[in-house]
Amino acid sequence: MDVNAAVAAASAIVGLCTGVIGVLAFRWSERDQARPTRTSLHTGDVLPPGVDTVLSVLSSSAVVLDESDSVVKASSAAYALGLVRGGKLAVEPMLHMARDTRRDGEIRQVELDLPRRGTGRGEALAVSARVAPLGSRLVLLLVEDLTEARRIEAVRRDFVANVSHELKTPVGALSLLSEAVMDASDDPEAVTRFAGRMQIEATRLTNLVQELIDLSRVQNDDPLEDAEPVRVDVLVAEAIDRCRHQAGTKHITMAAGGTADLHVWGNRSQLAAALGNLVENAVNYSPARTRVGIAARRASAPGGDFIEIAVTDQGLGISEKDRERIFERFYRVDPARSRATGGTGLGLAIVKHVAASHGGEVTVWSSEGQGSTFTLRLPEAGATRNGRSRKDPGPDVVDVDDDQPYATFLSADPIPAPEVLP
Repeated sequence: MDVNAAVAAASAIVGLCTGVIGVLAFRWSERDQARPTRTSLHTGDVLPPGVDTVLSVLSSSAVVLDESDSVVKASSAAYALGLVRGGKLAVEPMLHMARDTRRDGEIRQVELDLPRRGTGRGEALAVSARVAPLGSRLVLLLVEDLTEARRIEAVRRDFVANVSHELKTPVGALSLLSEAVMDASDDPEAVTRFAGRMQIEATRLTNLVQELIDLSRVQNDDPLEDAEPVRVDVLVAEAIDRCRHQAGTKHITMAAGGTADLHVWGNRSQLAAALGNLVENAVNYSPARTRVGIAARRASAPGGDFIEIAVTDQGLGISEKDRERIFERFYRVDPARSRATGGTGLGLAIVKHVAASHGGEVTVWSSEGQGSTFTLRLPEAGATRNGRSRKDPGPDVVDVDDDQPYATFLSADPIPAPEVLP
């Protein structure tokens, strides 16, 4: 009996202690829940009414700081730019601005270059920061990303500078040649020679102005407004006819091949200009007595079928460093050779814009000493894709071997062969 009584007494004591601990824990939990947290301060107790809603619809990166420089509210864009880390404003110049504004209440604005988050390169992020007081204790920081705007402005400045230079060259040459003609008025042979040079410079100036007009048109016009199904065979034939004389002069054979009866959707004049530029470049930069191949095929993609039109030459090829820039306006791999062939440096830029505006792309494969292949990739016309035979898609003679992607193009029968001039 004494043992049983002792056990019962011990159990009662343990139960009493457990009950006391439970009551204390419950009261502590209630008091902790009633205490204001940082989250509750962020949502409604600190921010003035309506401010949270306004900040949520702003396109700018927004950060609200309290009197201790802690972040009360920050938009997702602010985190993406790396402005806020660990609940603190991570950009020291902006933090100093916020403190000065909290002290005197004045609105401040500054433009800064910030390191790009997540990259090891020295690329800078251009931003405009504006700080203003928000109530009596808070400070609002708005940050605009100016990187893309600055890039566009730099491209525009470079374009204007390049256009001025390119126009000045033939105009200056025409001015000097005209003076030479006047001075050599009594020498018919010299007049004939200078007049021939004037014709060359005038042609170069005309081509440059026309390509500037074409580039402006493809950048500003929406090709889908006048879009229609365009036969690839017709585009290839027009490109070959456009370059027939140049090819014949250099004894270059142009060969057309690939899948027949393909259609793309877009603006016919723009597509013809783009493909014509690719073929013309291939002819101009190919040695004499070589071949230029134009071949088309259908390629499947998750979003729908594409048509790939490849233009291949047997020229000197393009180095890797030049391949990264050949689609830039006025960029030439060999400026001296480009001027000798009458190139303006705008042809590939026009091709790039036409491909992009039609929902496609242009790519280049090249190996120095072996040649180059430019591939224009465009969405297939929907009507043609839905109506073609699934059993017989047609022969596909396009070789896509990465090592020799142009071999099959160049082995195709010349259709049609250019007339070889004596």
